[in-house]
Amino acid sequence: MSAADDVIDEIQGSLMGEADDSDTTVSEQVDLPRMERAVREILAAVGEDPDREGLKDTPRRVAKMYAELFSGLHEDPRAHLQRVFTEQYDEVVLVRDISFNSMCEHHLMPFMGKAHIGYMPDGKVLGLSKLARVVEVVAHRPQVQERMTETIADLLESEANAKGVAVVIEATHTCMTVRGVRKPGSLCVTSAMKGLFRSHLSSRSEVMSLIYGSRR
Repeated sequence: MSAADDVIDEIQGSLMGEADDSDTTVSEQVDLPRMERAVREILAAVGEDPDREGLKDTPRRVAKMYAELFSGLHEDPRAHLQRVFTEQYDEVVLVRDISFNSMCEHHLMPFMGKAHIGYMPDGKVLGLSKLARVVEVVAHRPQVQERMTETIADLLESEANAKGVAVVIEATHTCMTVRGVRKPGSLCVTSAMKGLFRSHLSSRSEVMSLIYGSRR
């Protein structure tokens, strides 16, 4: 695995990200005027005046925000898993503490946290940044944490040809910290184990120890 290749990929990814922020690109992916009309209706429905100074541009801003937060609906995360490097390494590879933010589909409120991804290669390894990119794409969709965890694990199992895949996600959900039961500080933890990490207890214990061992 070449460090230079990873740096080049990061630069190219940043440039692509800047291009994706353009109004033209967003407009091609989503119906911004329709979202703006919907936001105006919500503001009016709660008793606000959508035309007052402070709210006049809010529908446009909210529409662009949702286009950004749901950009993963228009991107295939498999694209980030196509480039692999031949390497005779068959022990655990772990990228820990990948930060993310996503949107709960039940209340359209954000949840955010960290993803830990481990896999056991079978003659091929991935660029480490690719794991973070997969998390980024999958996170930018309306969903539940359980599905997000399973989706990432399934992608790696099918595309990386790994002998084992482990995905653990820890997240705080604003739908239960700022509304409803209002319990700030609560944390939801989900996991998905594939291949050797599912069938071999010792392998699962090893990857979980790598994730949490230094925190105990």
